[in-house]
Amino acid sequence: MTISTSVLRSTPASDRPVPIPRASDSAVLVLRALGLGDALTAVPALRGIRRAWPDRWVLLAAEAGIGGWLRRLGLVDEVLDTAGLSHLEWPPPVISGTAGHLAVNLHGRGPQSHRLLAATAPDRLIAFRQPLAAHLVGPAWRSQEHEVHRWCRLIASTGEPCTADDLRLPSTQQRATEILLHPGAAAPARRWPPDRWARVAAELTSAGHPVTLTGSAAEGALCSQIVSMAGDLGPVEGRLANTAGGLLLPELAARVSGARLLVCGDTGVGHLATAYGTPSVLLFGPTSPRRWGPVIDTDLHVVLWRGRDERPGDPHGSELDPALAAIDVDDVLVAVRTLLGGDHS
Repeated sequence: MTISTSVLRSTPASDRPVPIPRASDSAVLVLRALGLGDALTAVPALRGIRRAWPDRWVLLAAEAGIGGWLRRLGLVDEVLDTAGLSHLEWPPPVISGTAGHLAVNLHGRGPQSHRLLAATAPDRLIAFRQPLAAHLVGPAWRSQEHEVHRWCRLIASTGEPCTADDLRLPSTQQRATEILLHPGAAAPARRWPPDRWARVAAELTSAGHPVTLTGSAAEGALCSQIVSMAGDLGPVEGRLANTAGGLLLPELAARVSGARLLVCGDTGVGHLATAYGTPSVLLFGPTSPRRWGPVIDTDLHVVLWRGRDERPGDPHGSELDPALAAIDVDDVLVAVRTLLGGDHS
């Protein structure tokens, strides 16, 4: 569910305001050191945390680019640059004192994330029950639960209502005519074949739609290949743009929030479309959309999936997942025309 934000780049640290040191007993430390899609599914929980402890300072342990973007949206107060579960700096320079804070595990259920937060000696650890980490309080984990509902349920267990409606992000962009295609994904299992993306791009441009490919710098070769293949199918000059590697994360978010339509796989950009209310066609493969698909404004989104809940694939697999491979170009084009015909713009 992730895209690389290190290659999308984030706002330079020199442009950030200098944080004011706070006492640790006024802080809530939140762990979510994962990718963009993971971060977005936790947005309702972050809002719930803000409401539950309005007088406390919310520190998010996350990847710097993603965390910085969430901070600029006002969802958290400061970011502790944290990659995975290998290290969490505590106390950080912005904290005076080391005791009295709350810790919230929005990362997962495993003992490692629980222990990482417990090592900061919080007054209270809010997390799912995990006996292997000697954490015997908190709600039980439900393996088939949607990711958004899971973290809302955790925060709701503290007494603060938290729902999927908190997922929405405000957009300042006027809806454009641009259709975005995002062909990349973190693992090959979730990457629809480039020749199919090229056929979709060619069909849309031939119908007069302006189309833009988005992706990280690492996905630049993939996007260039798709542009070339689409050009072999018909004239695309002036109607097919490639921005791979050229967008800051806030810029990517702005493009998605203002697009007429997004077509992408099971990856973080799809969660941006859900949050901004941008119509989307989502191609799922190894993972069920019942766990990661849109949970609000479902009439704005068409989810294509040929998988089975009882037989999930490997989202980190090194080969194209059969369920994703079973989605053909006509499936996507029909979904696109359905949404465009619905005049959601």
